[in-house]
Amino acid sequence: MTVIMSGIILITGPTATGKTALSVMLARAVGGEIVNADAFQVYRGMDIGTAKPTTEERGGVPHHLIDVADPGESYSVSRYVSEAVPVINGIMARGKTPILVGGTLLYIDSLLSGRTFAETDPRIRAELSALTDPHAELRRVDPESADKIHPNDKLRAIRALEILRLTGKTKSETDRLTRDIPPRYSAVKIVLDFSRRETLYSRIDSRVDDMLRRGLTEEVKRVGAATSAIGYKEIAAALSGEITLSAATEKIKQASRNYAKRQLTWLRGKSDLRRITWGDAPDFTEGLRQALNFTQNPEV
Repeated sequence: MTVIMSGIILITGPTATGKTALSVMLARAVGGEIVNADAFQVYRGMDIGTAKPTTEERGGVPHHLIDVADPGESYSVSRYVSEAVPVINGIMARGKTPILVGGTLLYIDSLLSGRTFAETDPRIRAELSALTDPHAELRRVDPESADKIHPNDKLRAIRALEILRLTGKTKSETDRLTRDIPPRYSAVKIVLDFSRRETLYSRIDSRVDDMLRRGLTEEVKRVGAATSAIGYKEIAAALSGEITLSAATEKIKQASRNYAKRQLTWLRGKSDLRRITWGDAPDFTEGLRQALNFTQNPEV
């Protein structure tokens, strides 16, 4: 029997932890609809490399904010929030439960927090994107924000610099000003992970191999190089002859593992999370039981 819930449920965690499968099972159990929270699944045609759920994997559950932009088109966190809010409100108005699913933690945090944003400016963004080391420039003008952004996270460093150019305030100042704004939504936040880091990394490597078997190289040929997504830029480099396909594959695996590590570091700093920790492989029956317990007893 379907259990109707109120409020939002979040399913997040690093790549390859089973978010899609568990979220579909949970949606069926609670009368839910899924709202994508992956920054690259919004793009049409970027299916294999983003692990976008297939029609079969969606299991008849409505999915929102998938395939809403063209590759190369600017899709910022502010745009994501502006499009996600009416989708979530509409799901609630229909008496359904929004289930936010994905690993783009900046999008998730911004959506739930009620934060407002400085809009992007293509001219300024282009200037900043041309910087050789945007993180070094950020450290010069806003060392507090630089300390919170990984030196290799070029996109977040550029965005912090853009905020300063647009508003005259550092990202640190902007964050402090918005910290006391009441949350836009309350949510039961569930994080998936494995008990051993080696298991997670092994699953990430296997997923990359599977993507290549399923035709990632052909997908990159169709999409082109107009994306910074992991997997696409490395294969594009191989197609242009800069590196071998074997080297590109290893770069994708390493970049994916590094991204998972950054996700876990971010999540460790949150105190309001409910955790489902897999052993050597996901046990979705047990995971669903735990998820339902979390949603029905959110204060526990």
